[in-house]
Amino acid sequence: MPSTLSGLPRTAAPVPDLPGADLAVAHTLLNCLLREVSGPERQASVIGDHLLLRLPRLGVLLRVALRRTSLLGAHRFTGPVTERLARAGGEDTGDGWSEVDWLRLAEYTRAELSLRTGAHNDEFLAQVGASHRGVRAALAAPRPAPRALGGDPLAVYLASEQSLLLGHRFHPTPKAHSGDPARWAAYAPEAGAAFPLRMLAVRQELVAEERTEPSATDPLDRLRSVPEGFRLLPAHPWQYELLADHPVLRAALDRGDVVDLGPGTEDVRPTASVRTLHTSDGFLKFSLNVRITNCLRKNAAYELTGAVALTRALAPVLADLAARFPGTAVLREPAYRSLALPGPDGHPDRSLLEGFGVIVREGLERHLHPGATPLLAAAVADEYPTGPAQVSRLLADADPDTALRWWSAYLRLLVPPVLAAYFDHGVVLEPHLQNVIVCVDGAGTPVQLLFRDLEGTKLVPEHHARTLAELPPEVAGPLTYGARRGWDRVVYCLFVNHAAEVLAALADLHPDRERALWARLRATVEEYARAHGCPPRLRALLAGVPLPAKANLLARWDRSADRDAGYVHVPSPLAEDVLSGASRTDTDWSAR
Repeated sequence: MPSTLSGLPRTAAPVPDLPGADLAVAHTLLNCLLREVSGPERQASVIGDHLLLRLPRLGVLLRVALRRTSLLGAHRFTGPVTERLARAGGEDTGDGWSEVDWLRLAEYTRAELSLRTGAHNDEFLAQVGASHRGVRAALAAPRPAPRALGGDPLAVYLASEQSLLLGHRFHPTPKAHSGDPARWAAYAPEAGAAFPLRMLAVRQELVAEERTEPSATDPLDRLRSVPEGFRLLPAHPWQYELLADHPVLRAALDRGDVVDLGPGTEDVRPTASVRTLHTSDGFLKFSLNVRITNCLRKNAAYELTGAVALTRALAPVLADLAARFPGTAVLREPAYRSLALPGPDGHPDRSLLEGFGVIVREGLERHLHPGATPLLAAAVADEYPTGPAQVSRLLADADPDTALRWWSAYLRLLVPPVLAAYFDHGVVLEPHLQNVIVCVDGAGTPVQLLFRDLEGTKLVPEHHARTLAELPPEVAGPLTYGARRGWDRVVYCLFVNHAAEVLAALADLHPDRERALWARLRATVEEYARAHGCPPRLRALLAGVPLPAKANLLARWDRSADRDAGYVHVPSPLAEDVLSGASRTDTDWSAR
């Protein structure tokens, strides 16, 4: 395989042009409608080189050209969305179809969901509009050319974290946020932001902290020295601005219980999650009182305690997984620190405790194999090569057989440890694309996978009754999933969100190999199942039962919390008869 990590990029395989904000938002809305509304209701079909999609309650028929079809229904679109019969203001294409812009498509989506649910959501159009502004700003921001990154693994890694310009393609508002656009640009990963932390010194008795071992807080304390009797509390500078006028904080500053030390001396960089920042000593996950996509991004009190509790509880599990799967590791979160200033009731003010809570996460260096370059999985799977990690750059000029070998190496690292965590240990990992770091060697071949963010990691109570019983109920509850709910989360994150999206990027390079790519995924699951007694859930998966897909559009419509989001089910390409081409029925709306 040709090396592409030094002197990026080499000659890449043909890839589509990056769309503008209008087209990107329209295509994303169409993805959501197909997956969650029209597809499950059998109101979508592929006719020739077009997808036709009906909004049945509204009586609107939409059409878009296809760059490539997908066995999962995750088709690649090209060009504008059109509707049957020209409407006022629409541009008639001359064949009875008129163009639908992103805003009209959003209005159609709102109208269809209102008719379907009998409910109204007065935030929906504004959220889509905010996402459009976010996409437009991300596309307009100046960015360094990938070639300028050279072969520096850290520079390549950070560029991959900051390369996601369009966001989740199955989320109706992937780039929406409630913050001031100018402030967002100063701190957003897609703007290539880098900035110093705000440093606070807090009297020791006013610090809230938990840690698995004394050295777990070293990444905080090493940031700078503080006066005797104080502890260092770094803050996200935007969060400090948002909370600076809090009366309890102001009083503490006036008394000298909290000392504002000003900006730090080291620039940190936001990762794809915006509020998790990369430092020279690891990662720090801050609260940020800004609504991003679905929710306000703060570290709730139970999440602060839960991160440390999970790190303790998972120690034997992670040791077992590391021993059995040497290319796998999970980044622990061994400490948190926050501000415990008493409020009027004498208890720590919750808005400050949560608002200034910072979780310490291990850095990559502790786990990274020598010579490996870490890359964000979401950047590898991106539909467009907006950074150095996208698969068309890793596999530039690679033939189909090389691509299949690359895919096999990827799957061997990804699939078995996630299944083992669930079946052997009752642990639900959350390996969606933004939670996984893919490490590649000098030839671009996957050699290691690192899982991160314990917020989404859950325990199945039947396996962890004692651990959960020892925790406060308000902490134990959010740390648990029942076995069925946990399995749905594993299947969605592992197969639909992650593997299928990397597969899609590979299929863009070699469209005639899509079935072969799915067959490799099936073979990986089969191999694990045979070695572990073929549990019933895996047997059903291999039989081709529909796959759960998170219903992001419907969750946004009914304003559900992320944790409570439901699933729709999409036809599975994993069944043997589907992969052989023998099964194509009317229920297979995803690809015909």
